[in-house]
Amino acid sequence: MAAPALPPLPPQLKSIQHHLRTAQELDKREPVVAYYCRLYAMQTGMKIDSKTPECRKFLSKLMDQLEAMKKQFGDNEAITQEIVGSAHVENYALKMFLYADNEDRAGQFHKNMIKSFYTASLLIDVLTVFGELSEENAQHRKYARWKAAYIHNCLKNGETPQPGPIGMEGESFDAEREEAGSSSVHSGTAPSSSSSTYEANNIPTSNYTGIHIPPGAHAPANTPAEVPHNTGVTSNTIQPAPQNIPLVDPSLYSAQSAGEVRLTPEDFARAQKYCKYAGSALQYEDVSTAVQNLQKALKLLITGRE
Repeated sequence: MAAPALPPLPPQLKSIQHHLRTAQELDKREPVVAYYCRLYAMQTGMKIDSKTPECRKFLSKLMDQLEAMKKQFGDNEAITQEIVGSAHVENYALKMFLYADNEDRAGQFHKNMIKSFYTASLLIDVLTVFGELSEENAQHRKYARWKAAYIHNCLKNGETPQPGPIGMEGESFDAEREEAGSSSVHSGTAPSSSSSTYEANNIPTSNYTGIHIPPGAHAPANTPAEVPHNTGVTSNTIQPAPQNIPLVDPSLYSAQSAGEVRLTPEDFARAQKYCKYAGSALQYEDVSTAVQNLQKALKLLITGRE
């Protein structure tokens, strides 16, 4: 079922155009993530301007799209339960980030990996729909945007980027705006991957020498599956990275049932959250993350402590 087409994007709402474009690109292969991209765009747009006629009209049509998607995917837990949706979006954002990080550390610099870094940062924006970002996600967002800008500018200037976290300051995009890409948001048609643009605003200028980013080798299996297509880039096929499976905490084997420990509703909610995260991680064959979250849930339920 096709979503209702949107009217032209008002200039006041320009800051949400990239999240809407990401939603269009993910409509077929990741409709849950596309739904939350639109929800983020609507909530952000409402805060920017919901009073002028053109903005009200645009946001009203965007709300119609969200309602249509809710009807279409009404039986999907990731749409009906925020805790499941949050885990789904977070895992997908991390998947995009780690794919780009893998490519970066291997010295494979191309448009796909730049777009993956930038898309990961947009999806971390979307996580604010569910509440405040964790410190780790906020750090990943800054790093991903900075890396996208740095590699983009290096390639544009004919320079070879340095792989991995490095001390580089003052990076920002200076590319010509590709307005053909943004027109697809107005018409409601999906753009080609090669027409995507990257937002020049809010690019961090901090020094990232000491930032802690997990090595790309920790990327989930089959990470490249969601990479944008048709960019004309030829690169070596990337094999799924080996996973580091965490050892089961030995204390869990000898832990006594929390007979006198009374679990609060908050404890049950946290345990449920860990189980949902584990289930979402398994969708991406990320055994390590699944095991870690299941161990957290088990420890909480047995001992009453995290």
